[in-house]
Amino acid sequence: MSVTIRAGAYTAVVAHRGGALASLQYEGRDLVLPFDPGSPVPDYRGIVAAPWPNRLANGRYTAGGQKLAVPVNEPERGCALHGLVFGEDWRLTAHDGASATFALELAASEGYPFELRLEVQYRLRAGAPGDPGGLDWSVRAVNAGDGRAPYGVCPHPYLVAGPSPLDTWTLEVPAERFLEVTSDRLLPRRTRSVAGHEFDFTSPRPIGATAIDHAFTGIGFDDLGTARVAIRDPSGTGVAMSWDTGCPWVQIHTADREPPGPTREGLAVEPMTCPPNAFASGTDLVWLEPGRTHAARWTIAALGA
Repeated sequence: MSVTIRAGAYTAVVAHRGGALASLQYEGRDLVLPFDPGSPVPDYRGIVAAPWPNRLANGRYTAGGQKLAVPVNEPERGCALHGLVFGEDWRLTAHDGASATFALELAASEGYPFELRLEVQYRLRAGAPGDPGGLDWSVRAVNAGDGRAPYGVCPHPYLVAGPSPLDTWTLEVPAERFLEVTSDRLLPRRTRSVAGHEFDFTSPRPIGATAIDHAFTGIGFDDLGTARVAIRDPSGTGVAMSWDTGCPWVQIHTADREPPGPTREGLAVEPMTCPPNAFASGTDLVWLEPGRTHAARWTIAALGA
């Protein structure tokens, strides 16, 4: 099941499964790598990753003095990946021509003994002179239980700049540091400066053959508290994703896949409230007190022709 929303030259389809963004188009061209909303979500495309983003080593963490363990769903790396709600069917609570809102109640479980009420909203804006419009995407979480709950969130779209191969796309990432990870499990080791490194995209340049599956931080926010990752195709088209200071991290992934499957079809851009393994490390982890609400938001907009 899915719903379609439209505004101006933008059209989006949102799947009930995962509350996921199945497609987003501007003037008929894809801004994200689409999937069939009637089929299982491939490669976590367009999902909401909550109550943690990215990886949790061995699925183990401590909260409130309890040692807890969530299911490992990435067995080859021994990690719990992208939270607990991406495989759930979200309930449509509101829908008009340009917006759709979905809700999900995450019940307490053995591995995550906290209750959350989650809401994801997608709203399209047609744009105006000086404003490209785009898709405003937000997630709200309310702690509906009695305990103090650890929490983090991110979206998981694969952006598409245009018809040319990803290697030819120009990428701009306003980040001064990246998180070095282990080669086998992609787990955090330390942060490093991008200066002089192949991951320095502070000035726009082609991606080339660079393979990226890393979190970046030291984000450069403008005077309005907004950061933006932009990619452009040699044809002149492009797409940008922007967010506010509530997400001090962003995961960038060139979607490299082992043959014979398709590879490097889109660029995952995932603004995150916390880095990988934050449930274990505590770095930038949100602690939701009972009855309190956390909100995060992002925008995807077309660039160029």
